[in-house]
Amino acid sequence: MLQSLIPGHDSRRNKGGGTLKRKLASTVAPSGRERFFGEDDIIVSKTDIRGHITYANDIFLNVALMRENQAIGAPHSVIRHPDMPRAVFKLLWDTLEAGNEIFAYVKNMALNGDHYWVFAHATPSFDDKGTIIGYHSNRRVPDRPAVEFISGLYDSLLAEEQGHTDRKQGMEASFQMLVDILKEKGVSYDEFVFSLQG
Repeated sequence: MLQSLIPGHDSRRNKGGGTLKRKLASTVAPSGRERFFGEDDIIVSKTDIRGHITYANDIFLNVALMRENQAIGAPHSVIRHPDMPRAVFKLLWDTLEAGNEIFAYVKNMALNGDHYWVFAHATPSFDDKGTIIGYHSNRRVPDRPAVEFISGLYDSLLAEEQGHTDRKQGMEASFQMLVDILKEKGVSYDEFVFSLQG
């Protein structure tokens, strides 16, 4: 796929042969269009312990409109959509770094600014001594009613983040808001996510 033909695509490269170094949101405006993938398709990626992509399957590349040499070595956050609250990623990384798996609804962004929703299952990868050496994620087509609900929640979390002039304080306030919601419901994030499944 010729990325130079994608409107608004920033063709700057690093010395690694084409790897994208920064979030697309810093160079590409969201288009407002949604991309979809097949019910039987599974988006797969692996990262090292710093969150840089070490493997991306063809479905990942096709949906994100990336070439393999752009994806490998890029931070996984390169596909983060600006509508996603940072608090959700704090929860995700805190969970993974503690050695646990997590399920989450995530809104990602393709190279042309289109967005796509996924139902993600992320797990740490361990060596034979039990040390985390990376992370693995499978993403499936999400349940649409759940997406409608979760997007409203994410809008509220994002508004809380953006209501603070200090980014760190904003994320902490948003994270606490999420923790309070889960506490009120008496469920973990995973349990909450699965309660939304149709």
